[in-house]
Amino acid sequence: MKHTLLYLLCATVSALLTSCIGGKRAMMNGGEVTGQRGSGINEPVPYGMVEVKRGYLKAGIEQNDTLWGALTPTKDISVDGFWMDQSEVTNSMYRQFVEWVRDSIIRERLADPQYGGDETYKIEVDRYGEPVTPHLNWAKPIPWRKPTEEQERAIQSVYTRHPIDGTVMLDVKQLNYRYEIFDYEKAALRKYRLNPQERSLNTDRPTDPDEVVMISKDTAYINDQGQIVRQTIERPLSSLYDFLNTYIVNVYPDTTCWVNDFANAQQEQYMRLYFSSPNYNDYPVVGVTWEQAEAFCAWRTEYLMKGLGAQARYIQRYRLPTEIEWEYAARGREGNPYPWQGDEAKNQDGCFYANFKPDRGNYTEDGNLITSKAGIYGANSNGLYDMAGNVAEWTNTVYTEAGVNAMADLNPELNYRAAKEDPYMLKRKSVRGGSWKDPMSMIRSAWRSWEYQNQPRCYIGFRCVRSKATNSSNVNTAKKKK
Repeated sequence: MKHTLLYLLCATVSALLTSCIGGKRAMMNGGEVTGQRGSGINEPVPYGMVEVKRGYLKAGIEQNDTLWGALTPTKDISVDGFWMDQSEVTNSMYRQFVEWVRDSIIRERLADPQYGGDETYKIEVDRYGEPVTPHLNWAKPIPWRKPTEEQERAIQSVYTRHPIDGTVMLDVKQLNYRYEIFDYEKAALRKYRLNPQERSLNTDRPTDPDEVVMISKDTAYINDQGQIVRQTIERPLSSLYDFLNTYIVNVYPDTTCWVNDFANAQQEQYMRLYFSSPNYNDYPVVGVTWEQAEAFCAWRTEYLMKGLGAQARYIQRYRLPTEIEWEYAARGREGNPYPWQGDEAKNQDGCFYANFKPDRGNYTEDGNLITSKAGIYGANSNGLYDMAGNVAEWTNTVYTEAGVNAMADLNPELNYRAAKEDPYMLKRKSVRGGSWKDPMSMIRSAWRSWEYQNQPRCYIGFRCVRSKATNSSNVNTAKKKK
């Protein structure tokens, strides 16, 4: 009885306190629903990026191209704001990616019993001894200077010797990066809901609970010969893991593209030095396929997330720009045909606006023979460099002749990851901006070209974008339109 009375007394006091607190809150907002508030997210400016505010553009070229007679589809389109790399990804930036992959392989082997088994290079339990998802310990440095015999074998295992001149070089065939992408958009589609009752909103025609829903996903593995095998498999939908796609990409750029892209030309010096020499650190990386550019974006996201901690869940991932995002950013705030105002190739001082081929064979008229350092020409009104010329740039958009006519008019995107068995027509990706080897008509912001997603070129590079974590308004543009 005593325990019962005590319980009733506590319950009564608790109810009174709750009533008082609730009454106090109700008095503070007048009994109105005012919403649950939390602290805002202050997204810092990403390093090396500029903000492209949301807005509107008329994509494409309204008149026929007088030189080529090509028709470029046009459409009125609205685009959300995003962050974009101020200049193209450089050799030094991409080399950081390559060396990260190299170091990850070395750390894996340093933890392998075959090479001494130093378990401190791979964390499998927390400080309390509880098992965790195995991951590499990047806080522990690689013993480059004074390794043990086993450690030396682990380090040297990623290097090889040239069979002719004996020089030591990276064994680039080993430099494979594995990453996973969860397909949030496909997982959101009603037809792929795990609960069959949620696949139809029509209660008169409910979904058959025994219906087998087939879903395709990308996966990859390394076979016994050390080759990357990529597959697109189809299987019955069973869990959220069916939306998780796995990719393995060899990340080393194809330096031979300098020779293969120019028959009967002396290009050996660029093949040997352009990516590896410090003299080209600040030049845009080339010889990178669309698939390698996608892998770089995934790695850059992983690299960022590890440095942000708990705030990482609010940050959007790095990715390639859509074709329309690229054109919108390149045109500048005024929507110019080129990243600069007017149709002239030079400014009033007689200096070229971009690195391109001004004449039929005179590559040097603009001061450059091939690529130039990123960012040495003036920026457009969005603060972006080299949006015309220097190197053409990959987008994430699959190339179709219909172009914008096949897209929505709000944040349009045509993104398709072609499977290995798909026809080559589906492996074409839109490339924008023109390059150091193109005439002026091909460096316009609206000019569309394409390349196969697995084809490296010595004139194609890329830059990354990131969707904004907050949807801020473009007040200045709104005032101009008024």
